[in-house]
Amino acid sequence: MASTSETIGGFFEKVCGSNSKKSKDREDESQKIEGRVVLMKKNVMDLNDSKASLIDSVYELVGKHVSLQLISATHADPENNLRGKIGKATCLQKWNCTGPAITARETEFAVTFDWEEGMGVPGALRVSNHHHSEFYLSSVTLEDVPGQGRIHFVCNSWVFPVRYTNERVFFSNKAYLPCHTPEPLRQYREEELVKLRGNGQGERKTWERIYDYDVYNDLGNPDKGPSHARTILGGSEDYPYPRRGRTGRERTKTDPCSEKRLSLLRLDIYVPRDERFSQVKFSDFLAYAVKSLVQVLIPEIRSLFDKTVNEFDSFQDVLNIYEVGINGQNGGTHGTVRDCISWEFIRELAHSDVGFHKFPMPDVIKANTSAWRTDEEFGREMLAGVNPVMIRRLEEFPPVSKLDINKYGNQTSTITKEHIEKNMNGLTVDQAIKNDKLFILDYHDALMPYLSRINSTSTKTYATRTLLFLKEDGTLKPLAIELSLPHPQGESYGATSQVYTPAEDGVEGSVWQLAKAYAAVNDSGYHQLISHWLNTHAVIEPFVIATNRQLSVLHPIYKLLHPHFRDTMNINALARHILINAGGFLEMTVFPGKYALEMSAVIYKNWNFTEQGLPADLLKRGVAVEDPNYRHGLRLLIEDYPYAVDGLEVWSAIETWVTEYCSFYYPTDDLIQCDTELQSWWMELRNKGHGDKKDEPWWSEMQTLVDLTKTCTIIIWVASALHAAVNFGQYPYAGYLPNRPTISRRFMPEPGTPEYQELERNPDLAFLKTITAQLQTLLGVSLIEILSRHSTDEIYLGQRDTPEWTSDAEPLAAFERFGSRLRGIETRINQMNQDRRWNNRFGPVEMQYTLLYPNTSDYSRQGGLAGKGIPNSVSI
Repeated sequence: MASTSETIGGFFEKVCGSNSKKSKDREDESQKIEGRVVLMKKNVMDLNDSKASLIDSVYELVGKHVSLQLISATHADPENNLRGKIGKATCLQKWNCTGPAITARETEFAVTFDWEEGMGVPGALRVSNHHHSEFYLSSVTLEDVPGQGRIHFVCNSWVFPVRYTNERVFFSNKAYLPCHTPEPLRQYREEELVKLRGNGQGERKTWERIYDYDVYNDLGNPDKGPSHARTILGGSEDYPYPRRGRTGRERTKTDPCSEKRLSLLRLDIYVPRDERFSQVKFSDFLAYAVKSLVQVLIPEIRSLFDKTVNEFDSFQDVLNIYEVGINGQNGGTHGTVRDCISWEFIRELAHSDVGFHKFPMPDVIKANTSAWRTDEEFGREMLAGVNPVMIRRLEEFPPVSKLDINKYGNQTSTITKEHIEKNMNGLTVDQAIKNDKLFILDYHDALMPYLSRINSTSTKTYATRTLLFLKEDGTLKPLAIELSLPHPQGESYGATSQVYTPAEDGVEGSVWQLAKAYAAVNDSGYHQLISHWLNTHAVIEPFVIATNRQLSVLHPIYKLLHPHFRDTMNINALARHILINAGGFLEMTVFPGKYALEMSAVIYKNWNFTEQGLPADLLKRGVAVEDPNYRHGLRLLIEDYPYAVDGLEVWSAIETWVTEYCSFYYPTDDLIQCDTELQSWWMELRNKGHGDKKDEPWWSEMQTLVDLTKTCTIIIWVASALHAAVNFGQYPYAGYLPNRPTISRRFMPEPGTPEYQELERNPDLAFLKTITAQLQTLLGVSLIEILSRHSTDEIYLGQRDTPEWTSDAEPLAAFERFGSRLRGIETRINQMNQDRRWNNRFGPVEMQYTLLYPNTSDYSRQGGLAGKGIPNSVSI
């Protein structure tokens, strides 16, 4: 009878695999290739699916393993249609000896492949998952491959069981143009792209990796009634739009063109599985959302016992949401969520910048709680705030409109020379224009066509024009603000306008503060809807889809762009689900309300891809002129323009990196012209991804290295630096909503009215009654707190998720130079922020400009409200 120890030993040998060295496993040692497999099991990634580990263990015991087979890059198999020869299968051993973990960590397995000498060099890998559950395959590394040395496979993909999908094929980290692909790998390359494109039919399933296009027909819910219906965006001349990822859900009964929506609490809206957030990021996201919900509820409950429900009675009331909170222990919360949410969520929930029940203090009021009200800060934020991409040089006076005069009548500005010349340091308007001293923030034409409809709701706002004068110290001084409404007799009669000029004292000073608030409402709404959502999130998604459909993972341009698409489809899907949908956060908290997305489609008509690069944008807005004697070939007309100064440094670093990289793979233009995948990619972007703009003359022909490098530089700039500039400053600047109100609820008080008397008697209360109400403020602040946080798994510009993303030495060296340039930019920004000559880098609020600080040197993975750092992608 066997001893207990022998029985136990036999059991573990069966479960974990024998360590005995049988002679038949050791024959022909030269044909053995040792390797390492790094993966994360599903139960690690999803704690509440604890059965996954148990069932997979059972599958292991009955012989259903995870198997791997090497594929030759040099030797074709005549019996397999000349595809690369496939080696013998090897299984991951000791699966059951790596116990379950409660944090998202990787597990490493040693593997041994039998590889006959006549098989040549491995170039691909076939993985078959015979388990019950999927797992996340990070990488596979082969050591001491005869004649090659080390071969690395970057996988970073979910591998689902074979009952859902066929075996997966992964390629080594060597990049190939289509024409240079080893012949035995060519069909594998092409077949993989076919799988990713799908057939455009049916509803997409969780395990699928299919990328396809659709219009924005999922924002409304017409089955709930007309008030819940929303205009379909994309596919029409009236409402063109970039395409989003297709889900294939059923159509609504009321409108067969609209797609049914998921219930609000479901966050599993389809995106290709590898595009979903990592568990760490999703846990961060949920933790921030729970914190924000509590931060909204506590003040709202308290306000029920206030004399003015849903109103702030004073600026001190507003400050109290940051400075006063209910101190409490979080231990009970841990026990409640422990069994259903991952430990990453609990860890992040326990960590906070401030107490659990209150908002962090926004940077804009940390040093001084009233400096935000100064005219200098009002102007500075147009250059160094969260929306520094709108100000332009005034080229003619008075400002004119481009709206159709037959439809909208005379929309020319009513600002006169008398309004502004008194504050222009002795200059006339003509002299100031000639000397590049006048600038304008102009939302008149963008808002006027929608203003009657917007003001038919509870919102009461204007279309604004703000004129500013460039002072000798480099700061901007506001000269006048024009508030315009459609003519009461109809839009075709033009606009009715009032002009307000700066004042500090008495009721005139209070009126001026309100005029600045109306301009800020315009700027806030346009920022969130256009500068942020449309011009970064929405326009990048078609590039994500087309790149995955048309460029193989072997393609060098895929390897260049892929890091800049991380999490974009997932965050956009969540935005359609809870943010920009009918009745979503955006409609509740930003002034265009239910007309917001429709208005963005009209503005998209003027979108031009070639103008999205920073130099082209600065030239278009007239804030820079070409000058070869200046750094980057541009002379800024506002020298102290932090967004432009830092942005040009980052742009130049990106452009240099992209040029060096692309030049390595495309030494001649004919390689670009003959690159079938690249040409298909570009054609699909024009004709499908941005199909409503396909006939625009500004699209490049993608025939030269200049075409390619310019295109890729713009894509990377928009996905990384531009998004960082307009996103991560939201909480630092707008977390204190009186500084950047998103809604105005009543018009400018007229003399002789009760509202005007209130303005005279209590100007602060009148101000607060005009801008965003308490509940909308709390919702808005909670939202932008989430959006302004860096994830703890953030990967910044100049960083990659793996150092072995390619095996090509020259691109690796070029990438290292790119990182070095970015670290140099960090040093330069720090030095400039300490130099008091640059007033706009800190301003009256004493808040340094760091939104374009790359943070390449930071590998701490701290996350949080840093107010600095350029992530690689539009990921929040």
